[in-house]
Amino acid sequence: MAESTAAAAAAAPQQGGPSLPQHTPSLAGSVLECPDGFGGSLLIRLQNMSATADLGVRLDLKQIALRCRNTEFNPRRFAAVIMRLREPRATALVFASGKLVITGTKSSHNSSLATKKIAYILERVGFQPASYINFKVQNIVGTVDVGFPIRLEGVAFAHPTFSSYEPELFPGLIYRLIHPRVVLLIFVSGKVVITGAKTEDQLVEGLKKVFPVLMEFRKMNVATLPGTATKSSGDGAVGQC
Repeated sequence: MAESTAAAAAAAPQQGGPSLPQHTPSLAGSVLECPDGFGGSLLIRLQNMSATADLGVRLDLKQIALRCRNTEFNPRRFAAVIMRLREPRATALVFASGKLVITGTKSSHNSSLATKKIAYILERVGFQPASYINFKVQNIVGTVDVGFPIRLEGVAFAHPTFSSYEPELFPGLIYRLIHPRVVLLIFVSGKVVITGAKTEDQLVEGLKKVFPVLMEFRKMNVATLPGTATKSSGDGAVGQC
């Protein structure tokens, strides 16, 4: 009896509702593990993911805003219905053309699940989505802390082709990779923001390529803050920096 119930549950998504192309999510959920090439590993935390989909049907946004909960629609300000989901936590922009923009999730699995849920809600309202939804992840944002301060001036001088560093305008160094096509915002504290990736693998590959550069320009002798107490090498007296 249990086996037949499980088989029916597995077959249920195939019988009704729109289908999505397969996008393999990260097994670790919102945290990715990246080998640093020196025998250790770094943890990339997924902060946001943006995806698009096309339901293949024209939508009446006014009817959707009136009949669906947790929606906002002000056509004078923005020509889309803003729909918010609690589970998975996501925000979707629903356009009259049938196109969707899904943001706020932290895994491709949740983005895909949010798209299916929105398609189901719109179907209940009276709009039949196409059998195939063109679902694509457009951008993934991840953050990582490499654990040591970085000399950004050295990185910008040694890699001028990929680097852009103007501390008067922005405190971080912008490092653009060609393959994979991702952008890294590197801060002197060792915090790094990776954006522009379309898959989790591109986040990991981009960090693996840049991490040796960060190690090369690692700050070895970090100045202490004024007023910090330090022990002298003599009789154990305490002095001021």
